[in-house]
Amino acid sequence: MKPSAPLPPPAAPREETLLELEAKYCSWGDTVHYAKELTMFARAEGIRLYDDKGTAYLDLQMWYSAVNFGYGNPRLNAALKHQIDTLPQLACQYLHKEKILLATKLARRVQKAFGEKGRIHFNVGGAAAIEDAWKVVRTRTGKNLAFAFMGGYHGRTLGASSITSSYRYREKFGHFGDRANFIPYPYCFRCPYGLKRESCGLYCVQQFERLFETEYYGVVNKTGKAEFGAFFAESIQGTGGYVIPPKEYFPRLKKTLDQHGILFVDDEIQMGFYRTGKFFAMEHFGVQPDVIAFGKALTNGMNPLSAIWAREELINPTVFPPGSTHSTFSSNSLGTAVALEAVKMMEEENFESQVNQRGAYFLARLKDLAKRYPQMGDVDGLGLALRVEMCQKDGITPNRELTDAMVNIGLAGKLTAAGKPQGLILDVGGYYKNVFTIAPSLYITEAEIDTAIALFEEALKQGLAQTGT
Repeated sequence: MKPSAPLPPPAAPREETLLELEAKYCSWGDTVHYAKELTMFARAEGIRLYDDKGTAYLDLQMWYSAVNFGYGNPRLNAALKHQIDTLPQLACQYLHKEKILLATKLARRVQKAFGEKGRIHFNVGGAAAIEDAWKVVRTRTGKNLAFAFMGGYHGRTLGASSITSSYRYREKFGHFGDRANFIPYPYCFRCPYGLKRESCGLYCVQQFERLFETEYYGVVNKTGKAEFGAFFAESIQGTGGYVIPPKEYFPRLKKTLDQHGILFVDDEIQMGFYRTGKFFAMEHFGVQPDVIAFGKALTNGMNPLSAIWAREELINPTVFPPGSTHSTFSSNSLGTAVALEAVKMMEEENFESQVNQRGAYFLARLKDLAKRYPQMGDVDGLGLALRVEMCQKDGITPNRELTDAMVNIGLAGKLTAAGKPQGLILDVGGYYKNVFTIAPSLYITEAEIDTAIALFEEALKQGLAQTGT
């Protein structure tokens, strides 16, 4: 009997139907309905997303810097496909070569950067890596208190939210242990002390140092022993608005921490893997972390994998034995295979030079644009981590209305400055939600940067017309 022909695939529901179903059955707690109108995407390639009508959207945030190496990177996709056909699943209590080789490469790379031997411990997402860092800190110090920065973001699990500055992430749920003691970040454009960088003498770090002068400031006892176990820090704030500190800040901060036995945890989850032109952003500042947390771009956004590196004395098997922390998918074979290929790619290509060159070009184009628009109050960047702080005409007062308008204009997919209608993906951060945090693919070309500038200016003009600001 002749086999029957396969049935054609069912027609996909219309976008309107899907949005109705989403509104009824999907939790809005994870999809975050911030945009005025929701956009449905169908595919991704390079630096662009495409909706089901074929409209292209140039992406300047690349999934919060998770897709550093472009959507659909052929080399990384091939590594994933090969692993699917060989060892697609494996419980993490068993070994596979990709895990071992990846950990080896990462540990050696950290040792090269910071001169310290250590080990790698895998998990799934960035917040889970922060939880593991917490466990290393508590194992070492026995202390539940930590310092963190105002404007800092480390995740929304119970442990991570206790060191994330926004109260709204803890408001409904509480948190794991004690909330961090939040310290002002060196945000020079909006100095919390009202000072100017050229004359402040790093007043913010001086204020931190003063906390240790006497037991009556609530940090140390009369012998100088601190109640705090760690300081959790983003070298460049991510959600806080890609704020870049003075180069001298972290060395002075670390000196105080070392004097009082406080561990320094470097959160590289958003800024790691050449986003700033260095493998880890903290390399720009010349200090040695005790623990490093990373994830996101480690797998180019595929098969989530995160990890911590910790100094040997903090994480060797005698102090951090089997079962100290565990997750079913922590060192999953698909994620480790992609990550291993990504690290090999980073070793073979000169990302440091390329990212710094492309970042300098992009920053120069943005600063040139800012000369014509005072609403672009602050433009700064390190590598391809760039910020544009939108303000009123005075160049300082936050302008969230204009920022939101530009986001929605970009998502409408009707910008024509670069030819046929297309969209622009902009991500918003900052203390006042008025900062465009720009994190394009590390492979973005100068021609694509020029296109991005043209689309950004068009969105800005339309936003100014809409808001009258």
